[in-house]
Amino acid sequence: MKKKRKEQGSSEHPKEQKIIYIDDGSTVADMSGTHGKGGPRPRSTFREKARTYFSVVKKMIVPLLCTLIAFTLVYILFMFAAGVW
Repeated sequence: MKKKRKEQGSSEHPKEQKIIYIDDGSTVADMSGTHGKGGPRPRSTFREKARTYFSVVKKMIVPLLCTLIAFTLVYILFMFAAGVW
């Protein structure tokens, strides 16, 4: 008797394909030169860098202040618990 093969349907999981990694010897520094269509990569100006820096700093001020306030409250709480004040 011949055995019937199951037809592959949507109910079966496909076999996982083995991932093959190829090392071409390039590093992250080598990859920095890769960009779009072969032309030179545009350089950012000081104004663009400053704008980016200060926009990030503005976003960090509120979490920074919340953290400092929380640490100060915990410090004062421990000082009262220890009886120093």
